Amino acid sequence: MKNGVSCMLMRGGTSKGAYFLSDDLPADPRQRDELLLRILGSPDARQIDGLGGAHPLTSKVAVVDRREHDIGYLFLQVSVEQALVSSRQNCGNLLAGVGPFAIERGLWPSSPGRTEVPIHMHNTGARATAVVETPDGVEYDGEAAIDGVPGTAAPILLNFQDTAGEHGLLPTGNVTDVVAGTPVTCIDNGMPTVIVRAAELGIDGEETPKELEGDARLRERVEAIRLEAGRLMHLGDVSEATVPKVSIVSNARRGGAVCTRTFIPQRVHEAIGVLGAASVAVSLALPGSVAFDERALGRPRLAIEHPTGAVDVEVELDGDRVVRTGLVRTARPIMDGTVYPRPRLQ
Repeated sequence: MKNGVSCMLMRGGTSKGAYFLSDDLPADPRQRDELLLRILGSPDARQIDGLGGAHPLTSKVAVVDRREHDIGYLFLQVSVEQALVSSRQNCGNLLAGVGPFAIERGLWPSSPGRTEVPIHMHNTGARATAVVETPDGVEYDGEAAIDGVPGTAAPILLNFQDTAGEHGLLPTGNVTDVVAGTPVTCIDNGMPTVIVRAAELGIDGEETPKELEGDARLRERVEAIRLEAGRLMHLGDVSEATVPKVSIVSNARRGGAVCTRTFIPQRVHEAIGVLGAASVAVSLALPGSVAFDERALGRPRLAIEHPTGAVDVEVELDGDRVVRTGLVRTARPIMDGTVYPRPRLQ
């Protein structure tokens, strides 16, 4: 690896990550993860000696390969301050960059106008189709705006299929559970998520991420809920895992369907993850859930408010089965070239 590794740094949705071809990384997962820690600069709070941006939202990796009929996408969350790489979750934001990256790397042919790129998410087996603007190759400039990202860019429509987790949409088997003394809904529409109402935690729900992170008692309670819910959701001991996330919901403030604040899990998201938003959206339309709102029933599009705006999610339900989840993201390449991993730590 002294000659470096081919890499494209991209913004995908409201996240940023390093995109690699699978063939450019070691096949052995342990060797791959060790290399990625050195490339991102972990463990180090500033990730000063690597590509990471000192935050979970900017310490991410997409590993992409060509399969027989689609594109394979493995998401890896690289911890900032720990020597830990996790493949236990999907990332819908980095997913937005997979279609453009696959076309740019010649893994998928471009079509005049728009190109549909079918994507298999290796983490969970779920499928998605990314619709990429390709008037003459990939077009990144456009008029689509997503909250949490300055400016505008070309839209990338993401349609999800088969997003329910291994243990179904409701992994505990219940619409509502009492976890650590708190009513919650444990749901997995592509992201294992614990939904809890802000009032149950004694907060308003519109606090800033910094305010929530600074409340030690709240953080301890949220983590207690997450650890117990993880076991109920068949995830085992999640003390060192990045899932489930905990989304705190309250009444919408800016004309949306609901207001959210999401622990991911120790830090609070500056926006909301794509598949986390998809899980929250389903909970709104699921009778009996802690977030249920009759006004969500039959609405083709739900605006999920977050600290820096909102994300529109389209959900089609057939009873408690999710037929389709769709939303618009944008993506942009930031750097394409060779990254040089730091030396191994002693």
